[in-house]
Amino acid sequence: MTGRTTTLNRRSLLQGTARLTGAAATIAALRTAFPAGAFAQATGPETTKATLGFIALTDSTPLVIAKEKGLFDQAGLTEVTVAKQASWGTTRDNLVLGSAGGGIDGAHILTPMPYLMTLGTITAGNKPLPMQILCRLNTNGQAISVAKDLAGATVDAKPLKAAFADMKAKGQEVKCAVTFPGGTHDLWMRYWLAAGGIDPNKDVSTIVVPPPQMVANMKVGNMQAFCVGEPWNDQLVHQGIGYSACVTGELWKDHPEKSLALRADWVDANPKAAAALLQAVLEAQRWADKPENKEEMAQIIGRRAWFNVPPADILPRSLGTIDYGDGRKVENSPLLMKFWRDFASYPFQSHELWFLTEDRRWGYIAPDTDLKAVIAKVNREDLWRQAAQAIGVPAAEVPAGTSRGKETFFDGKVFDPDAPDAYLASLAIKTVA
Repeated sequence: MTGRTTTLNRRSLLQGTARLTGAAATIAALRTAFPAGAFAQATGPETTKATLGFIALTDSTPLVIAKEKGLFDQAGLTEVTVAKQASWGTTRDNLVLGSAGGGIDGAHILTPMPYLMTLGTITAGNKPLPMQILCRLNTNGQAISVAKDLAGATVDAKPLKAAFADMKAKGQEVKCAVTFPGGTHDLWMRYWLAAGGIDPNKDVSTIVVPPPQMVANMKVGNMQAFCVGEPWNDQLVHQGIGYSACVTGELWKDHPEKSLALRADWVDANPKAAAALLQAVLEAQRWADKPENKEEMAQIIGRRAWFNVPPADILPRSLGTIDYGDGRKVENSPLLMKFWRDFASYPFQSHELWFLTEDRRWGYIAPDTDLKAVIAKVNREDLWRQAAQAIGVPAAEVPAGTSRGKETFFDGKVFDPDAPDAYLASLAIKTVA
């Protein structure tokens, strides 16, 4: 050594040994909890930093757990920040900024949004921001809630048709709240209304409300119905303000919901870091899906730093116990939120095609958009497969192909990913001709 003298005494050696022992204990504990041999990297990731956004919804759990359980650290990403976002609009704006501009690199996000951003339909000046989806975060786990003075709605919205018409005849605006135009909750709400003979463009007004503000707005009468993820539907029931007409799994069993998406330029610049990050999230999904971990999960995400919600508003529906709030109760529902089982984490391209077809249906994207071409740019199921192999996922838990095949909805409609135009033509109420 030149120009610097290093003095090692007994105290500094003991302190260093203690730090190493503590670190070793932490790693040993993680390996016990997550024994799949994950995060094996020939060399370390290009960066140890990543900033990810989330909104206080139960389906953001994999990002929270990956942070809280040290899975990002174990993957070599020791400086990952999981930052709360005020709304999906804020999430979009912060993705446009990127972390270099004080924003975020990726996010827990409504699955259609990375496509709409890549196409430039929801960004300032319609400037495209290429995005990539690395995994699905969950299936199921949303609900459509209705004010308590409008009784009778279930998965069938028809009982509300006369009530809504009567309100309009009296000059009252009928408001149905969603979380973002063209996002998953918007599409569930529109599908539910249209299947019940209620035109979401003519018979009601769809308004945008951030998820954590849904219950407060329903309480003061700002809307008649809303669609959002948990825990807000269950909290509404617990507060006696309204009821769940249906959980969205009743519309479409095991439907796709949120995704983990990253800016494409971040993935391109940091392929090893992206792989490590994805491996950590997949491990968190596997942990969160185990029934024996649900109580701890609810305690963690309910903390002030994350959701600031009582675990009692999170746990029941996470376990499949659904109190609809109108006298209906279900135990052990198969329509609970899934993070891993039944291929919940895998980003099926056929599901992406349904979302984009529905966005065409309601005029959010141009009818002549080459949907399969944009899916090829955004969907990175190839990275999912590589990450699954790296952490030792059994072959039985990896889908054989990129399509889940034909999907049947509660009203009998069938979406065939090989014939999306035929599906679109079968729908009576729509914006597109």
